[in-house]
Amino acid sequence: MNHDSLITLSDIYKARKGITSIVGRTPLVEAPWLSQLTGAQVFFKLENLQVTGSFKIRGAANRLLNLPQAARERGVITVSSGNHGRAVSHVAGKLGIPVVVCLSDAVPANKREAIGELGAEVVVVGKTYDEAAEGAARLQEEHGLTMIHPFDDPLVISGQGTIGLELLEDFPEIDTLIAPLSGGGLLSGIALTLKSADPTIQVIGVSMERGPAMVESLRAGKVVDIVEEPTLADALAGGIGPENLYTFDMIQKYMDDAILVSEEEIAGAMAFALHKHHLVVEGGGAVGIAALLYEKVERFGQNIAIVISGGNVDLPVLVNIARDYQTTWK
Repeated sequence: MNHDSLITLSDIYKARKGITSIVGRTPLVEAPWLSQLTGAQVFFKLENLQVTGSFKIRGAANRLLNLPQAARERGVITVSSGNHGRAVSHVAGKLGIPVVVCLSDAVPANKREAIGELGAEVVVVGKTYDEAAEGAARLQEEHGLTMIHPFDDPLVISGQGTIGLELLEDFPEIDTLIAPLSGGGLLSGIALTLKSADPTIQVIGVSMERGPAMVESLRAGKVVDIVEEPTLADALAGGIGPENLYTFDMIQKYMDDAILVSEEEIAGAMAFALHKHHLVVEGGGAVGIAALLYEKVERFGQNIAIVISGGNVDLPVLVNIARDYQTTWK
């Protein structure tokens, strides 16, 4: 069955109407240095400026707002590499829904603390995202909670797709989208929106070299397990799930190219964002910048939008990177 056919542009418009009371519209700003480098118009879509620091609030809001009352009263559970858990906790708090967030030991302390401060019950399970996901599935069954999947859910994908609507309205000339690629919820939703408007728009996904689960699965032609490795792009870590129903098929259908960037390139992009644009961008949010900055994108048009997906970086990490790269972007 072609599951992505269950998600339509109409669903994304419905999502936008529903989430406006919780989710802010983010700005689209020029990136003049990258424009000069590429000879194209380059803009940043600043999802790092969402109240929870990442785009994840869009999908979380759409999923929770569509939850039946009985499920709200029982409570929800999720697994996260940090940003999704924070988004679910924030929205659940506004709606009065009890929430449990399962994290692995690999989730940075700043993200773990932020989730706890929002009133969620934080459960640390295992050393990797996949181990945390297994723990969340056990707790869900034991306590009758509703799972709020980080990416492989039609309502979550539709919520993320609202970014695409904003891009079309603010930048109707767009011919190239560059966005982070992990589980695929972000790219699937935006790509569905943009390709519905113009199938010729190029959609480019960017992952880190260390454990790029979706890219490895695409290469294999099926969902594969990967070894999770430490990375600056911790928001992109983890597998895409052996029972993936939506995002793997949608990424195969809508994405035109996948690019991998190194840890050095991610760090350079984070420093570039800070020094040139005064933007706090986490590693996972900086991969799109890295792809263009280090000339990894072979084919692109004249009107490029890069999704800056999150800014929840551990500040000592960013300070060290800024110091190490302080002479690079003068």
